[in-house]
Amino acid sequence: MNSSGTTATADLGLRLVVPGSTTVPLVARLEYTAADPYAVTVAFHVGEDEPVEWIFARELLTVGIVREVGDGDVRVWPSQEDGERNISIALSSPFGHAQFSAPVPPLAEFLHRTYEIVPAGHEGEVVDLDDEIEQHLLG
Repeated sequence: MNSSGTTATADLGLRLVVPGSTTVPLVARLEYTAADPYAVTVAFHVGEDEPVEWIFARELLTVGIVREVGDGDVRVWPSQEDGERNISIALSSPFGHAQFSAPVPPLAEFLHRTYEIVPAGHEGEVVDLDDEIEQHLLG
């Protein structure tokens, strides 16, 4: 795990849950930056040349540790496997569906570091809304 004053990264061991089969281990890279304080980028390394990236609301991952949350394309909920606290993540897109399971402790440690960078409720203080709007209007 790495972190600076404005960014945090971590590699997280996941299991791809394959119905009717065993789970498939893989690694995801978690990235957080104060420049986008509401989001965590998760890059799933699934054997392709480029990882598959999803952007999650930081709060979604945080709440998903303790209760089911999410609607539509992304759902997150707490689970147990072999007595270990896990978080389950279900993703849905026009290209298919996937479900992952990951241990809570390394995810919670990563999220804790993100809240040290930008505390909950202070995200709006680091986002320049006028600049964001201007960038979208010019882009």
